[in-house]
Amino acid sequence: MTVPTSEPALAGLVPTRRYGLEIILLLALSLGRSAIYSILAIADRLTRPEALNQQTSTLNPSIVPDRPWLDLTYQLAAVGFGVVPALLALYLLNRDPGDGPRTIGFDHRRPGFDAWFGTVIAAGIGIPGLGLYLAARALGINTQVQASALTDQWWTIPILILSAAENSIVEEVIMIGYLFTRFRQLNWPVVAILFTSAVMRGSYHLYQGFGGFIGNLIMGLVFGLIYLKWKRVAPLVVAHLLLDIVAFVGYSLVAPHVDWL
Repeated sequence: MTVPTSEPALAGLVPTRRYGLEIILLLALSLGRSAIYSILAIADRLTRPEALNQQTSTLNPSIVPDRPWLDLTYQLAAVGFGVVPALLALYLLNRDPGDGPRTIGFDHRRPGFDAWFGTVIAAGIGIPGLGLYLAARALGINTQVQASALTDQWWTIPILILSAAENSIVEEVIMIGYLFTRFRQLNWPVVAILFTSAVMRGSYHLYQGFGGFIGNLIMGLVFGLIYLKWKRVAPLVVAHLLLDIVAFVGYSLVAPHVDWL
């Protein structure tokens, strides 16, 4: 004998199951996958004979440095495919709850506010972040981060800026806009949403060491609180973009002349 199921209860379960599976699949294709590989990377680093601060984490590596035209093609392909998970997140938000960019505040309604507020956020996080990185290296809990290993070509700085744009869009659209929206639809407590997103952000930076984890966890908490207050991802994308441009381009220009980076 089949026990009748109330339609309202069943209707409530279907979105819950769908949201959960959707979150898992999107993260498995993007930053969740990065977090798993980052955890494996830190396990590898901790079991090496060298101390963490004697190891190097390389961002933006050159793929075929002896053939600049092909290297440029590889870099453009990496940026193009890398931003697709963020586009997928926006597509999913367009379907539910609808008008994804407007829902998460990733639109052109307030360009002036987004630009100046994003700049303020970047300034407030960037200087303490550099201090935390240097302190973590001094304490032996972080690797040396080589922010750019591209060869010196006419396209080096434009590619670094595009890479910064990819990182900022993907991380803020998915970690903040998408996850906060879906978790709230799943009736998660705000504190749980905030810490889950922040811990995940820190986790996919663990390959750099524990300084990278702590710094990005704090950044995730700050960005999450700002989003909860203003309901806009755009200034967070601007802030992240500026932070990465300074890190990537600044490193490529300054690192050859100093020994403390």
